[in-house]
Amino acid sequence: MKTGDQIVQELPWKWGVQGKVFVIGGLGYLFDAYDIALNGFLMPLLGEHFSLSLSERGLVATANLVGMAVGAVAWGAVADRIGRKRAFSVTLLIFALFSVLGAFSPSYAVFLLLRFLAGIGLGGCIPVDYALVAEFSPSRYRGRVLTGLDAWWPVGVTLCGLTSTVLLPLEGNWRWMLATMSLPALLLFWVRRGVPESPVYLTRKGREAEARAVIDDLVARTGAPRVPYEIPAPAADGGPRGVRAAAEQLRLVWKFSPRVTSAAWLLFATVMLVYYAALSWMPSILKKEGLGDTAAFMSTTLMSAVGIVAVLVSTALVDLTGRKWLIGVTAPLASLALVAFALTMRMPTASLVTIAVFGFLAQLAIPAMYAYVSELYPTLLRASGFGWASSFSRVLTGFAPLLFGSVMWPLLGLPLTFAALGACVFGAVLWMAVAAPETAGRELDETVPGDPSPAPAAGEPHTPVATAAGRAGTRTTGGS
Repeated sequence: MKTGDQIVQELPWKWGVQGKVFVIGGLGYLFDAYDIALNGFLMPLLGEHFSLSLSERGLVATANLVGMAVGAVAWGAVADRIGRKRAFSVTLLIFALFSVLGAFSPSYAVFLLLRFLAGIGLGGCIPVDYALVAEFSPSRYRGRVLTGLDAWWPVGVTLCGLTSTVLLPLEGNWRWMLATMSLPALLLFWVRRGVPESPVYLTRKGREAEARAVIDDLVARTGAPRVPYEIPAPAADGGPRGVRAAAEQLRLVWKFSPRVTSAAWLLFATVMLVYYAALSWMPSILKKEGLGDTAAFMSTTLMSAVGIVAVLVSTALVDLTGRKWLIGVTAPLASLALVAFALTMRMPTASLVTIAVFGFLAQLAIPAMYAYVSELYPTLLRASGFGWASSFSRVLTGFAPLLFGSVMWPLLGLPLTFAALGACVFGAVLWMAVAAPETAGRELDETVPGDPSPAPAAGEPHTPVATAAGRAGTRTTGGS
């Protein structure tokens, strides 16, 4: 007899059912992109408003990204404990409220504190959203769905660039930029209340009646044939909560597979380090080269706009090439494009082309990487495994804007700075090639023969042995 998880994974895709979860989750991801991109647009404006040095301007992005790092850890673990649905809504509410307050900041110190607190809420969105969308997606389409989810990122960055450019002439423009972002986020919080809890999560937690109600509703709404299924009894979970729960999840993530986890962390850290460095500092770099605010903002917006097309291309390629090949080729090439930009900054046409090439290649790599890393862990570790990888990258990328503006850019110059960052990406890709397996075509929580991971001890949450399997599905006929 099939299990409830198998029923969900074999359902047909319907835009009115799973697609609704995809859109609502994607809108949360859009705000994550919007908020991070906003750091780059705020830095030169706040620098003028509060008379800040380059290193002080870097703290704008640092405070926000470090808050996101805390949020990614905290909410990944919380989502594995209290459920995707609750965490799904609360993360966005926290982000929206503190963003609104940030628009009224009376001083730079207060602004940094509120950006940090907003980051805590927003940092939980990506791991929670990915876990929820993945667990509602049929296995045949999961690879494309998760990769397609990243299409919301360049849309959010582009929307941020266009909105920020429009608001530039207003008095107190940076305050308007924060306030404008917050209102749609509060509306999305209201919409999110209608998303059901993940049936996969309910099954793992032993909430059989609730799991059956969600699964039966999905079957009815997708028009799938009704067949008998069972909900396996879960293992007892007497684990710790709160901070101890986060620490325990970290221990289990590394116990699951040190090689896989190290590859995931290094990929996240290096690829996102390059991307966030460019996104945070590009308006300031272009202004330093003599461009006005509007021209600098629009050039940065171009970098993200081409990424919309790139995500669609990545979605089409991720199952044809496999996750590892797509990441392994495009991530180092994106870094090389930044070096080319730094060498051609004084050539207007060439610099614009290289900015666009970087934006395109980066958005080929990042969606595949997000889908890949989120496929590396079994259900009970999915949100926390992804959250810890995201958190590790955001700790590093959080301090990168500060180091970039105060040390690397002034001392090394842009070409050497981007070359050093690219070398880190190349090293991470090489380690991924030998340490982590391809995930395309694997079943959710698939057991891998010969995996040395020990069984969980008594009292530990049950984590089925899996490699980078997770969510791609057993058959890939044109898509996973």
